[in-house]
Amino acid sequence: MSKLKADISIIYSGIFSQWDSQSDDLPRFLEATVHVPAVIDTEFGFIARIKKAKNQVLTYCIYHPDIPDDNGHVRPPFDGEVFIKENDWRFYLGDCIWAPVSNKLGNWRMTLELNGKIVADKTFKIYLPE
Repeated sequence: MSKLKADISIIYSGIFSQWDSQSDDLPRFLEATVHVPAVIDTEFGFIARIKKAKNQVLTYCIYHPDIPDDNGHVRPPFDGEVFIKENDWRFYLGDCIWAPVSNKLGNWRMTLELNGKIVADKTFKIYLPE
């Protein structure tokens, strides 16, 4: 493991263009905000710049309001791990609004963790537009 201290910063947060998770391209940044209208297919989240952490594992988590699954049970937070590919790497963490919008309202917290420590943390408030 590198003796260099990792440097992680959120460089963009807010609303983005639609993201293709199968592509290496990050979504295009559209608007800086933490207040996101509950409109179907609105993509929101953040891009973090991660330096000096190549070959380490980054853990991500999206805590959402109590969204039920098809059986009415509350979905667990969405989480996973990614391998940091480069010494100066950009990572997008986000989600989008899907139907029905009524159960997507509230706070969505997104975190990145490196070596057991939260290194990026952003909360978005999803609201019903007038």
